[in-house]
Amino acid sequence: MLSIAARAEGIKIEIRTIGIPPYGIENASNRGGIYYDIANLLAQKSGYSRNNYIYPYVRIINELKTGQTDMTIMFKYEELNEHVEYIGSLPPLRTVVIGKKGTSFTSIDSLKGKFLAYLRGANFNEDIDNDPEIIKQVTDNFGQGVKMLISGRVDGIIGPLDPILDAANAISGDVIEFGKPLVVDERTPWVQVSKESAKRLSIEKLKSAFIEIQRQGSIVAIQKEYGIERD
Repeated sequence: MLSIAARAEGIKIEIRTIGIPPYGIENASNRGGIYYDIANLLAQKSGYSRNNYIYPYVRIINELKTGQTDMTIMFKYEELNEHVEYIGSLPPLRTVVIGKKGTSFTSIDSLKGKFLAYLRGANFNEDIDNDPEIIKQVTDNFGQGVKMLISGRVDGIIGPLDPILDAANAISGDVIEFGKPLVVDERTPWVQVSKESAKRLSIEKLKSAFIEIQRQGSIVAIQKEYGIERD
């Protein structure tokens, strides 16, 4: 009944998915990805029609503040706390620093004096962010970071391991062998809705729908579709 009522209202939810495979994937023929599919399913279960586009981190963050973006899935950011409602959390992701095979990072202190490829607009670890002796080379995507690592322009890449490996697999030509990753954090992705959008969307309905798809195992099933297995 809730779903029928929502459709009768003709409400469309504007979803924006981070452009990082395997979470948000876009090519000439279609869009997809773990977060993309989960967000679409959540909108459907809540009874909303939707637009879902692949955007960079920074643009999504800015648009959540104004309500131009209604909903996304990504880590919590302090600058967004007063601008969003948190609907539900996905399984946590480990943030790593990883270099070429033979490169050993043993601690955050061992990163001092090193160059790291760092995704624009992201925040992965407070200690690393605030250490001026760890040099950050800002990138637009993980693929750019992998290419910088191959060419020797950086010593390592920071981020969740899955999208880094995805980016490396997508690059043709040079083959890179990675060293042992240094785990520097564990962070949880959240479904987030702009508080501006909450004036016309039902937070309760979205939360109930999220609990339902979680209970049905849909989130784990979508992750498996993209080759992500969780312990």
